[in-house]
Amino acid sequence: MDTSLPPADELVLVDRELAQLDARRTQLLARRAWLIRALYPPVAAAAQPWAGSGVAAPPWPGSGPVADSTPRSAQNVLLTLGGTLLTIAAVAFTLVSWGSMGIGGRAAVLLVVTSAALAAPVALLRKGLVSTAESVGALGLVLMVLDAYALHRVALAGTDGLGYTAVASAVLAGAWTAYGSALPRLRIPRPVAVVAAQLPLPLGVLAAGGGPTAFAWAALVTVAADAAVALWTRPAAVRITAVAGATALGGWALLTGAWLSLTSPWSGAPLLLAIAALTLYVAWRRPPLAAAASALAGLSAVAALGGLLRAAVPSAWEVPGYVLCGLVLASVWRAGTPATPDAAGEAGPARGAVSLPRGIRLGLAGAGAGVLALGALWALPPVAVGLLGPVGRTTEVWSGEHAERALTTYPATAALVLLVAALALAAVPRLWARCGALAAVWSLLTALPVSLDLPYAPTLALQLLTTAAALAIAVRPGPLLRGVRRSQAPDAPAGQQPAGPAVPPLPGTGTPWGTWAPRRPRPRATVVESRTALGWCAYAGGLSSALSAVALALDVRVATFVSLGALLALFTGVAVLGAGARRAVSACAAVLAATGIVLAVASAAGFEDHWTALTLLLVPAATAALAARTRTGPVTLAAEISGASVGLLALGIAASRPAFLALALALGGVIAAATAVRPERRVFASWTAAVLFLLATWVRLAVSDVTTPEAYTLPVTVPALAVGFLRRRRDPEAASWTAYGPGLAATLLPSLVAAWVDPDWVRPLLLGVAALVVTLLGARFRLQALLVLGGTVLALDGLHELAPYVVQAVGALPRWLPPALAGLLLLAVGATYEQRLRDARRLRERLARMR
Repeated sequence: MDTSLPPADELVLVDRELAQLDARRTQLLARRAWLIRALYPPVAAAAQPWAGSGVAAPPWPGSGPVADSTPRSAQNVLLTLGGTLLTIAAVAFTLVSWGSMGIGGRAAVLLVVTSAALAAPVALLRKGLVSTAESVGALGLVLMVLDAYALHRVALAGTDGLGYTAVASAVLAGAWTAYGSALPRLRIPRPVAVVAAQLPLPLGVLAAGGGPTAFAWAALVTVAADAAVALWTRPAAVRITAVAGATALGGWALLTGAWLSLTSPWSGAPLLLAIAALTLYVAWRRPPLAAAASALAGLSAVAALGGLLRAAVPSAWEVPGYVLCGLVLASVWRAGTPATPDAAGEAGPARGAVSLPRGIRLGLAGAGAGVLALGALWALPPVAVGLLGPVGRTTEVWSGEHAERALTTYPATAALVLLVAALALAAVPRLWARCGALAAVWSLLTALPVSLDLPYAPTLALQLLTTAAALAIAVRPGPLLRGVRRSQAPDAPAGQQPAGPAVPPLPGTGTPWGTWAPRRPRPRATVVESRTALGWCAYAGGLSSALSAVALALDVRVATFVSLGALLALFTGVAVLGAGARRAVSACAAVLAATGIVLAVASAAGFEDHWTALTLLLVPAATAALAARTRTGPVTLAAEISGASVGLLALGIAASRPAFLALALALGGVIAAATAVRPERRVFASWTAAVLFLLATWVRLAVSDVTTPEAYTLPVTVPALAVGFLRRRRDPEAASWTAYGPGLAATLLPSLVAAWVDPDWVRPLLLGVAALVVTLLGARFRLQALLVLGGTVLALDGLHELAPYVVQAVGALPRWLPPALAGLLLLAVGATYEQRLRDARRLRERLARMR
């Protein structure tokens, strides 16, 4: 084996060879098994010594039929069906045949049947018939319920139904518990006793005429008993039943307490606090459930205390009251976290401090964070109005009028809630928390004009300041990352970061197997990634505030110029000082801000649309000039693309005046030609300039009502073709599109347009002859430009001339013939599809080989 390979390559090689060895070993084992079966066939007489001995022969695997079900499952099914039928018979007897017997007969039947059903499992268990004992015992439990019902119908018919049911369920629960404890091998009695124990207190409260509060307290006491059973009993079925009952009744008590906290806080608060104490105790005793139970406890406590505060403060301060309770609850994480770090970098217990278990702290902090999140969600409508309100414009631009404010009655304390959320998130030393704090501060600044009902000027100034602050953080996010904990590799000590490829662990007991155990390092957040994430969060807020500020500034002319100028300076600064893709986006935004300034100047000067279009060409000219002075990069490319887009906008605006459109095309060609001076832009810019100049010429000819464009295009075509010929003689490798393409297109394309609108036959004939000559020359000398341009113009010219005759011929044919011909054509093409594809590929390859 070559040991000079790098570790990663050598690992791949070793794994591949091991896989081959495993595959070969599997093949050899299969061959060995076949050889053994061939050399030592099974002897049929081997089973004969068992014959006549009275002992059944041991079955070979797979030699006998497979049963549809195991004996155990069949027995359970039979016992279940038998018990169910007996139960149905007992119910029918109790409900239907009871009245036909006397007092003595009834008592005898109840005593004999119930006693027999309850006593039979004792004898059955002694004989080991556990399943039969379970079925008979279950029948006895049902008979006890029927006995209680019969007792109420015969002897206690005048008692209240709910009260009797509560007492009967309590008695039955106690009796079943004692019965199950006496016969611990029976699994049904004790879970059924737990089910019956759920009824006495709630039904007793209902029987006594208690309201929802008393019923909730009764349910809570029952939940406490269920919790004690779940915590301190051993059978799993009993614990599961108790947990199910506690969940149902506890959920009802919790919903009742939440409803009371809104309608009657002083009645709901003690109930919710009791629920919180109970669930917190469960979380303390059961660490696997600590997070969920403590979160429920925290929410209950917040609902209780927040309800009390809600009753004592004005309506505008109701949500801040809940948020304050949530903040106190969330601070349990830091208050309960020990501050002394140990050698491994984790926090160790501090002297004199009581450390809460991690699960409890996590649940309480999660509950508090959830309350804070809901409060922040409640505070978002002013943020949305402050951000999107200016976009929904109802007044004219530069009219000096301002749209009416929305959400004027929304509580101003929403800003306070956002401030509390920002402070709480800033106190968490995590990257996600700093991003959330940044978003909360941005939301606060955006909502302040709506919450405080600020005038127009302060609102615009605050939005511009928000934009500036967000963009500044996007450029330099480092100060906000101070104190943020950075993740490390799992096995790296504190203060160190793993470098280089992962090294496989050594063989030993620490690995799942005795050989190599290659391990990949987990991805970790680096400082650069943290800066990038925080920078993008700030940048998104800055862009949003910038758009809102521009929309708001359109109310006043001076504000428009001030806002666009400030945004131009800000985005230019980010494009120069920023990092990553934010520089390119900022360059585009700066170009758009400059475009807005040009449009504002043109509108203030009263320019017409065509003059505005010519003015807009200053933007691509400026971007091309700046790109020429700066180095090539993504920022320069983004600025140039944005400038070119503005140039297209200018052409679209000038399209209403063809004369000015020609001028705009020519000026665009000048800009493109100037850009072509740069080596890295020479190819694309030169072609763009040629196209723009050609389009400008055509538009100018059309504006001048020139009916013979060849008089203007041939003087350009002839020298262009001569220059191309000389270029090809000096450089035979030069492409024909570069040498002859512009010259031929300058005449053929305008002539083709003129021929399509010319009713005479002379121009199409001359154009067709010229195109045919060009096509033949291209085919003869293998020049791609001549062949493609000439063939295209010839085909279009012929189509124009033959179209009237084709229309007449189609009109004279029967209506069914064109579809039939089309179908035949499709069939022919489909039958020779592969051949047509090969022909098309050969044609493409031949064209590609041409110069």
